[in-house]
Amino acid sequence: MVKSMWIGNKEFSIGNRTYIMGILNVTPDSFSDGGQHNQLDRALYHAEQMIKEGADIIDVGGESTRPNYTQISEEEEIARVTPIIEAIKENWDIPISIDTYKSKVAGAACQAGADLVNDIWGLKYDEAMAGVIKEHNAAVCIMHNRKTDQYKEYFKEFMQDMKEAIEIAKKAGIADNKIMIDPGIGFAKTYEMNLSTTNRLEIMKKFGYPILLGTSRKSMIGNALDLPVTERLEGTIATSVIGVMKGCHFIRVHDVKENLRAVRMTEAILNSSLFDYNNI
Repeated sequence: MVKSMWIGNKEFSIGNRTYIMGILNVTPDSFSDGGQHNQLDRALYHAEQMIKEGADIIDVGGESTRPNYTQISEEEEIARVTPIIEAIKENWDIPISIDTYKSKVAGAACQAGADLVNDIWGLKYDEAMAGVIKEHNAAVCIMHNRKTDQYKEYFKEFMQDMKEAIEIAKKAGIADNKIMIDPGIGFAKTYEMNLSTTNRLEIMKKFGYPILLGTSRKSMIGNALDLPVTERLEGTIATSVIGVMKGCHFIRVHDVKENLRAVRMTEAILNSSLFDYNNI
């Protein structure tokens, strides 16, 4: 397992605690918070709130990737995200992730100050992406995804897909301490696949990279609890707790304060050592 990860000028020690990535969608149409933070002053206010609540990284997204989303042009996406990234960097010393699968957007975002590229297609959508990340000495989050949710042997193919994506990063020369991986909950998976993947997150430890879990407010939670997107906080917290117990190192969420408290409580229990099993 990689012992530490560098994102911008920050070193994240892997294995000591779980870090929180706060979601900042500057889009008019994201599935749970579209239109809430797509103006500069509102985006900066929300970023400040998440930082105060304990976010370790801010993940800026300029295009919604909800199911059946409408793709926007690279120019429009760049226009949405770069002013926000620049403004956050001017005000706070916190690593910034850019949530994009387009190399041109990633390059512009890195020039504006982004430190990590969060690619929902695991470097497989845009052939230039891995090279751009290497060129800017950025970190990368490689997410599992594919075009359909049709598999013959799900977990075997899931692991093979991840291996191929990691190999793209390595071939481009991206250093091990610049890579994290994401199981891609909600992407190219049925409801049952999403549940089972969350329940077996520990299989990703095989790759030796930090694991990021992003389940916040997603349909898996809505389907399990029969709740709309506005009422999925408790379900999200449950998945965050599972993520910590399964060995995830980063948790990507909308609600920073509540999830951070649950994560720290889980860590306190897992790290306790008073009980002496030998005296039972």
